[in-house]
Amino acid sequence: MSAAGAGNVRLAVVGGGWAGLSAAVEATRAGHRVSVFEMSRQWGGRARSQDGTDLDNGQHILLGACSAVLALMQQVGVDPQQVLLRRPLALRWADGRGLGPASGAPAWAFTRAVLRCRAWSLAERLRLLAHCAGWIAAGFRCAPTLTVDALCVRLPASVRSLLIDPLCVAALNTPASEASAGVFLRLLRDVLFGGAGASDLLLPRRPLRELLPAPAARWLAEHDAELHPGRRVQSIDADGVGWRVDGERFDGVILAASAAEAARLARTSAPAWADAAAALRHEPIVTVYVRADGVRLALPMLALCEGPEAPAQFVFDHGQLGGPAGRLAFVVSGAAGWVERGLDATSAAVLAQAGRELARAGWNPASASVLTVIAERRATFRSTPGLVRPPAAIAPGLAAAGDYVEGPYPATLEGAVRAGVAAVAACASTMQNSVSSPRRAA
Repeated sequence: MSAAGAGNVRLAVVGGGWAGLSAAVEATRAGHRVSVFEMSRQWGGRARSQDGTDLDNGQHILLGACSAVLALMQQVGVDPQQVLLRRPLALRWADGRGLGPASGAPAWAFTRAVLRCRAWSLAERLRLLAHCAGWIAAGFRCAPTLTVDALCVRLPASVRSLLIDPLCVAALNTPASEASAGVFLRLLRDVLFGGAGASDLLLPRRPLRELLPAPAARWLAEHDAELHPGRRVQSIDADGVGWRVDGERFDGVILAASAAEAARLARTSAPAWADAAAALRHEPIVTVYVRADGVRLALPMLALCEGPEAPAQFVFDHGQLGGPAGRLAFVVSGAAGWVERGLDATSAAVLAQAGRELARAGWNPASASVLTVIAERRATFRSTPGLVRPPAAIAPGLAAAGDYVEGPYPATLEGAVRAGVAAVAACASTMQNSVSSPRRAA
């Protein structure tokens, strides 16, 4: 599309989370006239900071392989090196067990880390590496009906409990017994063979609003996009070759709201697509923020031993991530059962779990208290085998952007940002047709 043609295109982006902001920035860069509608007064969607605080709605992390997120941050004026702490991938427990970091290309670094891991016998380490070699030989592909548990059934129990299970629930927010092995393998492929630094952990050391939402909103305003926070769109209707958003005419629309909200808005124009979006099952994530004076973890992020009375899989030390010393964030992924038990019960169980596992770090029950408990009840879709996700293309000039649309990744920030870019491309040709056709009066 020529620059002149692009400038005549009006595009509505419904939703101001990471997918919507990605789409808005991409469309603005292409020369479109963009309007962004967000029902909340805050930008960021499910990856946002709590209003009036420096606490986030959940403890998010990135990997070095998240190239789309890093590129978008730079585009809107954020230096990833300033706001993210980059560390070689390590999976350590509070008792000192786990995989330590190793240098070199990710695949070789992982191999060396496994061989050095004293939590497993030599036979267990070699069994894990043999499985990994088999996955590589198969091109990180497997039967679409396979679960992660089934994929790893022949691995030693200690390897599954100390590596596979925590990695699976952290990445897919779905227990290994129900999680898609195909999606899990795709993530492993990108991390282990994504080039130098692809497996690095990128831990936020600033509130989420400063990583992308606020800078992206400023960038869009500076580039003449129209921003409408606090406005929930009521209807989207076809209008010839264009669309009307609450009666206002646009050449194209990108639905970047949640799956449930997008299904509501697409129901009249695309009922089959709406049914697919509404059918997705979701899993909550609970984050328990704790003040624990005098506590400093061995690393900014440690794995914890999950169990029937131990909800959290990971704990983050905000004192090592730019926050106040002694503030910890305990993350409970795959948290449906704990949400049913109640947030008070969850936070009490987390405190008891911390008392058992963090004694080495200076944990003192008398000086530990819960700051707040945040439950993101529809944090991600459940990434199960054979899951049918709705496609990005809904109708001519109408596309969806979100971490839930059809794609290779589970519900991640990287998936959301890539979906935003793809949605703009999906709308481009039909929006050009809209510009070339006579318009009705707005």
